[in-house]
Amino acid sequence: MSIPAPFRLVLAGQQSEGIVAYASPINPCIEACGMQRLMKSNQRIERFDPYSAERDAFSAMLFGDSVQMGFDTEGRVMLPPQLVAFAKLKEQVTIVGKGEIFELWEPKAFADYIERARKTVREKRAELKGDAP
Repeated sequence: MSIPAPFRLVLAGQQSEGIVAYASPINPCIEACGMQRLMKSNQRIERFDPYSAERDAFSAMLFGDSVQMGFDTEGRVMLPPQLVAFAKLKEQVTIVGKGEIFELWEPKAFADYIERARKTVREKRAELKGDAP
């Protein structure tokens, strides 16, 4: 799969070349990020009791299911079959930037998700706080 140049540029200068990809813990898609983002997530996980079920579950999900991939000369990565199957990806993929991560979606699944997200935003927009207009 070819990762668009703007997404690769965001990752430039990180500790390692390429991306880390894993099954999203909340959506039927693949999440991808740089190693620095993965380490931030690990710091949050380490706040749990070392022998807790929560820490074990988060660690297994994030590290046991993640795959580090380097870019080829064309900016492509080879997605592992288990992640492709998880997200039900076929020929077409929708790539969605979300700050430090981006997601790889089956296009119809993303279209369904974005409709639900818009509804949530309409219902919860008053809860947004800050100085931004």
